[in-house]
Amino acid sequence: MARIFFRAAAAVLLICAFFITTVSVNITTFAQTGSDTAMIFTPEEQEFVKSHKHLKVGFVTDRIPVSFADKNGEFAGISRHILDRISEISGFEFEYAELPTKNVTYDYLIGNGFDLVTSVEFNEENKKARGILISEPYFSSRKVIVAHQNFEFKYDSHFKVAVSTGSQTLKKVLAKAYPNFVLEDYDSISDCLDALENGKSDLMIQNQYVVEYWLAKPKYESLKVIPVVGLDDRHCFSAVMPFGEGSEAKQQECERIIHILDKAIASLSEDEIGNFTIQGVMENQYNYNFDDFFSRYKYAVIIFCVSFSVIVLLAILLIRQRIHAAESRADAKAKGQFLSTMSHEIRTPLNGLIGLNHLMSQSTDNSKLEEYLKQSTVTAKYLLSLVNDILDSSKLEAKRLELENSPVDIKLLTETVGTSVSSAMNEKGLHFTVNTKIKAPYFLGDPVRIQQILLNLLDNARKFTSKGGGVTLALRQEIRGEKVHNVFTVADTGKGMSEEFRGKIFEAFSQELETVSKGNQGTGLGLSISRRLARLMGGELSCVSEKGMGSTFTFTFDAKVCGAPDDNFAKAGNEDIPHPKVLVAEDNELNAEIVVELLKNNGFEAEVAENGKLALEIFKNSAEGEFGVILMDLLMPELDGFETAKAVRALDRSDAKTVKIIACTANSFNNEQKRSLDCGMNDFMTKPMDVDELLEKLLKP
Repeated sequence: MARIFFRAAAAVLLICAFFITTVSVNITTFAQTGSDTAMIFTPEEQEFVKSHKHLKVGFVTDRIPVSFADKNGEFAGISRHILDRISEISGFEFEYAELPTKNVTYDYLIGNGFDLVTSVEFNEENKKARGILISEPYFSSRKVIVAHQNFEFKYDSHFKVAVSTGSQTLKKVLAKAYPNFVLEDYDSISDCLDALENGKSDLMIQNQYVVEYWLAKPKYESLKVIPVVGLDDRHCFSAVMPFGEGSEAKQQECERIIHILDKAIASLSEDEIGNFTIQGVMENQYNYNFDDFFSRYKYAVIIFCVSFSVIVLLAILLIRQRIHAAESRADAKAKGQFLSTMSHEIRTPLNGLIGLNHLMSQSTDNSKLEEYLKQSTVTAKYLLSLVNDILDSSKLEAKRLELENSPVDIKLLTETVGTSVSSAMNEKGLHFTVNTKIKAPYFLGDPVRIQQILLNLLDNARKFTSKGGGVTLALRQEIRGEKVHNVFTVADTGKGMSEEFRGKIFEAFSQELETVSKGNQGTGLGLSISRRLARLMGGELSCVSEKGMGSTFTFTFDAKVCGAPDDNFAKAGNEDIPHPKVLVAEDNELNAEIVVELLKNNGFEAEVAENGKLALEIFKNSAEGEFGVILMDLLMPELDGFETAKAVRALDRSDAKTVKIIACTANSFNNEQKRSLDCGMNDFMTKPMDVDELLEKLLKP
């Protein structure tokens, strides 16, 4: 605390002295500058200065605030202010160059073309040194000792003294004045101070202004200053003077330079030097930084950081626990919402594309155009299959795919599957056969997913079997009490698989490179989805294959045997059933036009509402019984399909409870189907809509 008070008081005194001396110095400077400087130098000296105007001057860099390089690498400090004034008086123009912090040799100065060196110590050693010629001192201060607070200085003790390598002359002075001192070299003043702080050295002797600057650093607060009697610190110029044969002219040149500089130095007043000293000190006060703060309060900082880290760690653990708990509730919901949006955004334009193809194929007699439309429909359905694979994989991953449990007519299902693929098999020139041994014609299961697995396996077999080969779909059943064990096999005579690839064929995105050829591309998800669906049914999907010998996939699952479903409607003719008027609630204009056109082409009358609110108004203002069916898109502006269905059912009119409401959406999630039924809807259709399925649902009682 005492040191801080002392430094503050010293700073105030320096400021006062600065302003007091500034006035007198400026008056003196003005008078001297305005006078005839010819009174100082002879005409010969003035001519010499003109012919030797530019001098390269080396300066010491680590003596803040006396002599140092600022942040831009420029010469700065007390010496710079004084030398600028000497340059103004003498007429010499100094080009300043930084000297290395370590010991600077005579050869270095000669080799790099230096004319002068600043901040050289004015002492007997340098006066006698060979190869240099020193000027009179231009700046004088004192040297002080730096040591630990409890240090007791004794002149005759054997102290270890830290000396920076740039102070070689000081070493000679100290060796003569204190023969018992052990002098130890360090690269810089900060290294010397660190040696004192760590106890490697006992003391350091350095300029008082330089010491005061460095001891302002909190890191060195345990060090103190001890005044030394008889150790002045006077700075002068040193001319680099060559010696030896043929150097007489250069020596005379150096002598004249020093002589002129001595005259300029002699013209400086004590007030000027004092002003430059105060200015240099005030401009270069030590600036505290984070390292200083940490050095002073390191233990408090460490304790705080450790405590804060523990608190943050505990908070992170708590948050992770909360997140983990929340994820079990919200993760599935978030994934479901994302998949629902993706399903809607991708299926909606595909619905329009497939619908347009269907309408155009019914409206043209051009065989070539019909072929183009057929190919376009095939492409659109292929894109739809890719979308379905990706969405199914995502739903399985999120555990949001639920199986239906409805009666399955296995004979009809296998016949439908066979019919679906037979055309593609024939086009490729493959022999396709279906063999079934049915013991339980009806059982409970998910016919759509069973069909999906079989179509996937058959499509793979077709892709990888060359023309002239064969593909077989077989079904064998075993009765096991109330259940039936179903064994489907899909065998081909195609390329087969390597043993390495066979081990990962059911992994997502797996495709053997040499089999990915033109026409055989896909997502690589089909078999992965099929196995996961099989296991979701409580069954299994396996494969046996050999390179060049074809492949056989076996799909097995058990199901509860049941009776035949009610198929009276399927047996009845649609032509005798009345066609109800349909209200199409659809916000996508293109899809609405396509549905209306499809309905009109099949004998239905239809009206469009572009949002749920308008659909409710149209139905409310219609005559009772006018509309027999509402095709309800679920995602609409103003009022969505769910709220619209609830509002229709809540109307006070007899047909509000009986009108058939069919949900139409690009979202195929089971939870959407359940939500639709809970809102009062009768049925559910996924876009792109199958025309035959739509007509069946419209006409079904």
